[in-house]
Amino acid sequence: MAKDVLCEVKNCQYWAQGNKCSAESIYVVSHVGTMASDSTETDCKTFIPANEA
Repeated sequence: MAKDVLCEVKNCQYWAQGNKCSAESIYVVSHVGTMASDSTETDCKTFIPANEA
């Protein structure tokens, strides 16, 4: 399990100082099936815009 999860999306509700992710869990999916070849084929479903908090 990752000790620290980093995030550079500053308009995410879970973004914290130092580019840390403060979400209790992270949900990442592949948008090309159940396998991905690289990060461009994935999406973070945990993202929520900060203005919707």
